[in-house]
Amino acid sequence: MKVASYNIHKGIGLDRRRDPGRIIDVLGEVDADIFALQEADRRFFGRRAVLPPDDLEAAGFRHVHFGMREHSIGWHGNAIVVRKNADVRHAEPLWLDTLEPRGAVLAEVHLQEGPVRIVGMHLDLSGFYRIRQLRQLCDLLDERRPMPTILMGDTNDWNRGKRAAMPTVPGHYQLAPCGPSFHTRRPVLELDRIIYSTELSLRDAGVHVSPRAKRASDHLPIWAELEHPG
Repeated sequence: MKVASYNIHKGIGLDRRRDPGRIIDVLGEVDADIFALQEADRRFFGRRAVLPPDDLEAAGFRHVHFGMREHSIGWHGNAIVVRKNADVRHAEPLWLDTLEPRGAVLAEVHLQEGPVRIVGMHLDLSGFYRIRQLRQLCDLLDERRPMPTILMGDTNDWNRGKRAAMPTVPGHYQLAPCGPSFHTRRPVLELDRIIYSTELSLRDAGVHVSPRAKRASDHLPIWAELEHPG
């Protein structure tokens, strides 16, 4: 299965135009089974969705419903998008300890390859809270019934190499080596991450680069291909 994470910057590209269709075209280029999106809702006007659900469906995708706001597709801007034929068995928003308005979303999705638990997240700018939030999510997931699990999103970890907080995840999780995805003009920072439980096997991972993706947002999408144990 292929999963991907993408901070869509509320649909505003490097040309300062909000273009939801361009974002949906990039999703089609990446062609993942499951996406975690960040900044998928507008900040004002009732947190309306950036990507029209009808346009997503026309492209072969649909958003997971979390039931938080009438016109939103996510929670604190976090959304999960799946292929139209995916079977979503459970979905819920997750609250995080934070200085800022932050949250995460969880979905249990049954694909042809088997079930997988997905967490979409956008972590705090504060290093202390960022580490605390990631540990909080891992502890919460460890209390659930066993299921192959993937955490994806914008970690806001601006540190590099050994100073980066993301390798501090528990030992039963691995970090996919996707590569730098920010800033689109000159990607040097690995703000976006995919973390997977060790029941899954990594086949490949990377950053999606295309002419359209280089204009659509200030982040590039990252992706990983994973083998399911079932």
